[in-house]
Amino acid sequence: MIAFFKAVPFGALLTILIALFMGSGGATGGMLEIFRVDVYFPEYGIDFDFYWSWMLFIGGTMLAFFIVLMLD
Repeated sequence: MIAFFKAVPFGALLTILIALFMGSGGATGGMLEIFRVDVYFPEYGIDFDFYWSWMLFIGGTMLAFFIVLMLD
């Protein structure tokens, strides 16, 4: 269980990096379904966006999970 919690940040980082390059190029990734997420906090005046894919997140997290398990 601890290995899974260690793998989640690596899966998120992998997702953000891959989705950034694919999404900014206009690709949706087919089955990856990369989409743009807009985040807006009006009380702080913060507005930013990023690209995300749940399928890529699950795949990246599982990959990191198995790598962390092999390292133990």
